[in-house]
Amino acid sequence: MCQLMGLNCAAPTDFTFSFRGFARRGGDTDVHSHGWGLCFYDGKGIRAFHDSEPAAHSLLAEFLQTHPVKTFNMVSHIRYATRGEVLLENVHPFQREMWGISWCFAHNGDVSYFDRNIFAGNDADCPNTAPKVNQSNRSCVKIPWIGKSIGVEDNGERYYNPIGKTDSEAMFCALLNALRARFDTLPSLPVLHGAIASLCNEIVALDMQYDGTTIFNFLLGCGPRVQFAFSWPGSREGSKVWNGLHYLVREPPFGSAHLSDCDYSINFASVTKDDDRVAVIATSPLTDDEDWVEVKKGQLILFDDGLPHLAPDDCFEAELREHGLVSDAMPRNPQLEVDMRRYQLRKEFFQGADI
Repeated sequence: MCQLMGLNCAAPTDFTFSFRGFARRGGDTDVHSHGWGLCFYDGKGIRAFHDSEPAAHSLLAEFLQTHPVKTFNMVSHIRYATRGEVLLENVHPFQREMWGISWCFAHNGDVSYFDRNIFAGNDADCPNTAPKVNQSNRSCVKIPWIGKSIGVEDNGERYYNPIGKTDSEAMFCALLNALRARFDTLPSLPVLHGAIASLCNEIVALDMQYDGTTIFNFLLGCGPRVQFAFSWPGSREGSKVWNGLHYLVREPPFGSAHLSDCDYSINFASVTKDDDRVAVIATSPLTDDEDWVEVKKGQLILFDDGLPHLAPDDCFEAELREHGLVSDAMPRNPQLEVDMRRYQLRKEFFQGADI
């Protein structure tokens, strides 16, 4: 299985400390040696780094560990290939533009419903409808549709399609296809949280028809300030390795931390300011002297301003900080107050917010 790491911050913060330990798992302290990638937001744009070499031995990864760059939002991934060859096009995080916003996605797990070897043979237009693909229909591929859970039926269109051959990228494209079909104005973050949570539950339910354990963990960046984390944890058959998600929040008063994958410590009190706050998300804890929280099974969390927002109505806090979706290409939904009343928020919660 692969591993994930993300940062979400209240003030621009560099990720060299956490990435130093995370990169060791890419072929040194762990087996994830089939490539790595990292995306961080710089304004509305994304700076992306991908390498099919092991992170522990990559000069590009070493560069990022020794040249601090600051961001509000970062997603990273180290790969242990189970679907798709060891090629650059199969390295996470994957990126797409939707609604004039840069999205990035990294996944850890095993979701057979999006296995190309299964879905490539199931389309009615293909010459063979057997569960497994054969040589005669390898080029006839349409990724599965999801969206019934949010009221969107399959009209046959696939606006987003994978470039590589991983179940992860196919799943990312399917999520975006469903969201694009559902909304014609930018949804508020609580509404987006609800839609993504429904789609995650739909994917898990669809995957139950196949043999094996569904393992479905991801980080989804949807702009310069916010990212979603979802966990459906588990272990592959015959393995004792637990694949889930954990997080912690570092905020004043800051202390010291020691990486679990190498002998390296830092005293954050000496390098931070009073307005700093950082949420760190990882497949397994990156430090051995801090308290990490495991994301619950089936839980979707929005991270904004270095804080976890566990439920849709919590996400209004991010909206009031003006960290919701912003685009020059698609109008915002003007009904934020309607959304707030729909979630039955207390009047004092949004009083004085100029809405």
